[in-house]
Amino acid sequence: MARTIGIIGALEKEVRRIYSVLEHGSRTAEAGLDIACGELEGIRIVATTAGMGTVNAAAATQHLISAYGADTVVFSGIAGGLNPALHIADVVIGERLRYIDTDTALIAESAPELEEFASTPRLVAIAEDVLRAHGYRSAAGDEACDADQLRYLRGTIATGDRFITGDALRQAVIDATQADCAEMEGAAVAHIAAKNGIDCLVLRAISDNCDEAYDAFCEREFDLDEYARSASELTLDIVRRIAAGA
Repeated sequence: MARTIGIIGALEKEVRRIYSVLEHGSRTAEAGLDIACGELEGIRIVATTAGMGTVNAAAATQHLISAYGADTVVFSGIAGGLNPALHIADVVIGERLRYIDTDTALIAESAPELEEFASTPRLVAIAEDVLRAHGYRSAAGDEACDADQLRYLRGTIATGDRFITGDALRQAVIDATQADCAEMEGAAVAHIAAKNGIDCLVLRAISDNCDEAYDAFCEREFDLDEYARSASELTLDIVRRIAAGA
C-alpha cells in the first residue's frame, strides 16, 4: 500500500500542474529543491522539480525517499522520439530504462547489481489502463490507429547526460540501447528506486524526434507546455488510480 508518492519532473513546467492540485499543500526549499507536499485522493504527495540530468534526478529521488519516506516514485515529462511508430504527443511507458554511454557492468558491481532498470510492472499496467481511458491506442502490434490517433508504447527509454540531436547521434543511441525515446533522467530515477527497493514509474510524452539542435528545439514554434501538461495530467490520473487501490 502506497503511503507517500513522490512525483518528479526535470522541468518546472512538467510538475507545475501537480503543485496546483495538491490539497493542504505546503512548499519548502531544501537540498537545492523546491518541494511541494500535500494530499491527493487521501494519499500523501511530495513533488519536486529535479533539474536536468542523471545526477539531479538521482539526488532528487533519494531526497524524497530519505527525507519524506516516499515508497513510490513517478517521474513524468517529455522526451525525444526514436521509434518511427511514435509521433509528437505520443507516450512511452518506461517498461525498461537503459543508460547511454555508460559502462553498466561497472555500475552493476554495486547494489542493486543491475545493468538496466525497470518501472514496476503493476504501475506499468496502471499507466496503460489510464492511457487507454484517455483515448490512447497501443503503437505496438496490429492495433488499428487513425493518423491523428494518440498512441502509447510500453517500451524502452534511453537516458544520458546530453541532448540527442542529429541523425548520427540519434542512430548511435538506437544502436546502443534499442530504445523508443531518449531523455536525461529516467534511468537514474529507476536506478535509485531499485537501490532503495521501492516502486517507480517513468512516463514520457514525445516532444520532438531527436533531429534538431537544442537551440533550434527551444526556438521552434510549438507548445512545449502542452506536452508537459499532457504528461502531468496523465500522472495525476495514474496517482489517483494508485490511491484507489491503496
